Amino acid sequence: MTTRILPAVGDPDAARIFSTLLSQLPSAEPATPVADSTTLLDTLARLAVDSLDELPEVVLVHERIGPVPALELIREVALRFPAVGVVLVSSDAGPALFSAAMDSGARGLVGLPLSYEELAARVQAAAQWSVGVRRHLGRGAADTFTGPGGRVVTVTGAKGGVGTTFTAVQFALAAAASGRRTALVDMDLQAGDVGSYLDVQFRRSIADLAGIQDISPRVLQDAVYEDRTGLALLLAPADGERGEEVDDRAARHIVGALRSRYELVVVDCGTQVTGANAAAVEMADVAVLVTTPDVIAVRAAKRMVRLWERLQVRKAEDTAVVVNRWSKHTEIQPALIEKITKTRATRTPVPAAFKELQAVVDAGRVQDLDNRSTVKQALWTLAGELGLLAAPDTPATPAPPGGALTLRAAGTVSRLRRGREG
Repeated sequence: MTTRILPAVGDPDAARIFSTLLSQLPSAEPATPVADSTTLLDTLARLAVDSLDELPEVVLVHERIGPVPALELIREVALRFPAVGVVLVSSDAGPALFSAAMDSGARGLVGLPLSYEELAARVQAAAQWSVGVRRHLGRGAADTFTGPGGRVVTVTGAKGGVGTTFTAVQFALAAAASGRRTALVDMDLQAGDVGSYLDVQFRRSIADLAGIQDISPRVLQDAVYEDRTGLALLLAPADGERGEEVDDRAARHIVGALRSRYELVVVDCGTQVTGANAAAVEMADVAVLVTTPDVIAVRAAKRMVRLWERLQVRKAEDTAVVVNRWSKHTEIQPALIEKITKTRATRTPVPAAFKELQAVVDAGRVQDLDNRSTVKQALWTLAGELGLLAAPDTPATPAPPGGALTLRAAGTVSRLRRGREG
């Protein structure tokens, strides 16, 4: 049997050593090492789309992989791809780390410096375990989590007041209406308003899951509010100070648990970067950044994208920008925002029509927004464009609004251009 091995090693020298030793293992088929946790998860997710059998039998995780810590990365791989045997490679091969690695889902621990015999033994054991799991899954256990799980989309605001929560709620409502089992998570931990927008009060919140190591379906059910709109809501804590309980590790664990049980997980990340929502953005299949077409908001969008890149959370080109409150008379058009932020502007901008929204927003029942609303139509179209719907329609897509208009060099646009490098 050929054993496919995918090493995750950030250090180039260590990667060469890994490749050399792995190539000497009998019946081994080592892949080119991936350099960071994001690339590893993306690679596994891409392979899992076609078939479970496309995944490597063994993944080797180096202790210095980043930006996600090694043990957290192992936990994420074990949760999303349970048929893959993960082996941790570390200079500390003591019992404490061994126990922590096993708790995270690893199938073995190899000490540094690498020895051929130990590496071969651990890889063989992990591969045999992986083959056994796949044989079991191949018999069709219907309730077994066998792939990358549901999709995660994060919605982040460039600054306060750009319509982040409203956008996240409408994305989730659109997905649920299309037939997808959808969870909506409020990760604006100190000022979350998802409950207010949907007229929901619930005693549990995301903070109640923060200290739980094993989030079972029963535990998750107790924390999630099943709304009559069809959404499963995981709300922000009513007491803002409890938001500090949700750190990056808890966020990864919670989002991973939701991903394994829902087809789509929509996360409202608010406008402030915390460890928790940064972890969610990093895990996301789709990361949406909401801005309005004005100088301050676009500069804030650029600042947010740069911050994500410095923290190695998200690349600019992997971020989708939604332009809210757009009109054809606006000087700053989506094409210019895309150029300035180096992101991907969505094809469908959201029109400026607050009068359509005021009644339902003030009543705290945005789910009752009329289907004739141009804002609702645009956001639900966007949900289809981003791949959030179960069976998205495929109408002819209009050209980006910015491509059909000539921008004037004077006024706000020239101010924005002067501030590009600021």
